[in-house]
Amino acid sequence: MGLIVAGMIHDENPFVDSPDQRDPVRRFRGRLAAPVTLVTAGSGAEATGLTVSSLNVVEGDPGVVQLVVGPTTDLWDVAKESAAFVIHILGKSDRHLAEVFAGLRPSPGGVFAGLELTPSEHGPVIDRLANRAHCRFLDRYELGYSGIVTGEIEAVDAAGLTDPLLYFRGSYRSLG
Repeated sequence: MGLIVAGMIHDENPFVDSPDQRDPVRRFRGRLAAPVTLVTAGSGAEATGLTVSSLNVVEGDPGVVQLVVGPTTDLWDVAKESAAFVIHILGKSDRHLAEVFAGLRPSPGGVFAGLELTPSEHGPVIDRLANRAHCRFLDRYELGYSGIVTGEIEAVDAAGLTDPLLYFRGSYRSLG
């Protein structure tokens, strides 16, 4: 399927820079397969979520996670204000959710519309996403064009996941 721009269908994105004009660091990062996650935070009308594929999990006692998040996103502020967040790992069949939470696909009623949620002290838990980490907010700081949100992993829910959703060279992929 092509990209629809001003009523026309293109096989390629007409707004993409030519290869010689692309940021070499971004091109390098694009060649690293990354897990696709949904990070949620807040509660009630303040609840928010964002698709995040740049993260680092550091084992330890306690474990720590670092998320690369834009400082202009709602998650940047809500994670700090609520002092907690939940990281949900997406599977191959969750591409639609990744696109909704990334702002690439419309979701009338908001990103949580139609999802079964369980409120928690860390933020909204998306019930059908069984692999998740419940985190306590530690810090955030701007770095480069983005920012780093750091959290302490307080609890983990792990279920069978054999085909995670990945982000590679600008598109969603799976292992299968």
